[in-house]
Amino acid sequence: MTDRSTGEGPVDSGGLPIVVDLDGTLTPTDTLVESLIGVVKKSPLNLLRVPSWLLRGRAGFKQAVAAQADLAVRSLPYRNGLLEYLREQRNRGRRTILATAAHVSIARGVAEHLGLFDEVLATDGGCNLKGETKLAAIRKKTGGEFVYAGDSVADLPIWKGARAAILVGVSPAVRAAVARHVPVEREFAREAAGPSIWLQALRLHQWLKNLLLFVPLLTAFSFMEVGKLATMATAFLSFSLAASASYLVNDLWDLDNDRAHPRKRLRAFASGRLPIVRGLAVAAAALAIAVALALAVSPGFLTMLLLYLALTSAYSWWLKEQVLVDVLTLSLLYTLRILAGSVAISVATSSWLLAFSVFLFLSLALVKRCAELVTMRHSGATAARGRDYRVGDLVVLWPLGIGAALCAVVVFGLFISAPETQARYATPQLLWLVAIGLVYWLAHMWIRTSRGEMHDDPVIYVIKDPASRLAVALMIAATLAAHFLSLDPL
Repeated sequence: MTDRSTGEGPVDSGGLPIVVDLDGTLTPTDTLVESLIGVVKKSPLNLLRVPSWLLRGRAGFKQAVAAQADLAVRSLPYRNGLLEYLREQRNRGRRTILATAAHVSIARGVAEHLGLFDEVLATDGGCNLKGETKLAAIRKKTGGEFVYAGDSVADLPIWKGARAAILVGVSPAVRAAVARHVPVEREFAREAAGPSIWLQALRLHQWLKNLLLFVPLLTAFSFMEVGKLATMATAFLSFSLAASASYLVNDLWDLDNDRAHPRKRLRAFASGRLPIVRGLAVAAAALAIAVALALAVSPGFLTMLLLYLALTSAYSWWLKEQVLVDVLTLSLLYTLRILAGSVAISVATSSWLLAFSVFLFLSLALVKRCAELVTMRHSGATAARGRDYRVGDLVVLWPLGIGAALCAVVVFGLFISAPETQARYATPQLLWLVAIGLVYWLAHMWIRTSRGEMHDDPVIYVIKDPASRLAVALMIAATLAAHFLSLDPL
């Protein structure tokens, strides 16, 4: 993470020792919250032990969490600007001390990894190093002559006892409060968590997947009925908010793996641009609204939403680590959206449509996996972090994905010849244009994947790729023409 310096220039602090806070300062994340997530990830039953840990007090709670967690300090996001400044000052002979309310095992791990600190002050089993307690420990080590680097209002007592301040991502109010007491040696501004970062974390572009809810409405050709459209709009918003909540939780659950990925490491939580606690709060709010909207549609639709959440949670927590099971689960999640749409407006879903959906989305899920493996092959990696896939698996996944695509086309061809299709469409022969479009589009996706041009997320690729957008639009137009346009000369 990159910081930029601000202010009127450095203040000469006479070579005083620099005492540096950890959470929010040296790293933008919260190591206690990340450790707690790791503990729950190791075993969800650990949630039942949290109340008893809290009874031990703050220091005891942190020690219990640290004993169970295995925080990957090497992959934590760090403030590069601050690190460079500390290296520069240390090379000039200044002492550097890491002083944090985090548990001592975490603090020592960070200090060992960075190799920047002469001493470490941190919370142990008997003392929570925060506020006045932290200030007393710092004074004992430095004699009261030190410069303190912090990030929030909680650090004000330490700054008041320091000889100068280093400010990291503080608000204007905190900066003004600090400046009234001590000179500012250096300031590092933090990237603001603006709307664009939240939109990225909520994955609004992924809401396009929930347009599958409208498929039963379209296949029943009931899209002119205002009541059903309103119902589907509510259902769409419900599913979309639930999906965003699951994406937030999944990102928090998968922090370590994301940080090891060449592109996913830039995600909002993995990079530390968004606070984890705030992400959990937004996820809870989005989920509550989603459930309320689903209940407004119908109890049956609420059941489908809860089934979707259960399946996507199982995917995030376990299924995505199982080879092939993950892509099969993704194809079922797509198909579940179509079923949910049929439940919302109480129309039957064709078995042809469900079979077509499973094969189509299995192929696209395999596009996603193959794209990741192709990227790893180009970077010299041999296996995916957090998933049971190796680059060598491409020889199996490639034909499997293309085979699934062809199966989807075959199912669609059989659907065209089915008696119910012949009865419902004015000119069913025009649906062969859709079949040709499917062959082109799916082959196009696989060719782009083989060239290493496919995005990690095929949905984003389809949005940005002109050929894909045109192919999908023409297939929709051909479907509508087949239903409404009669070419019978009689």
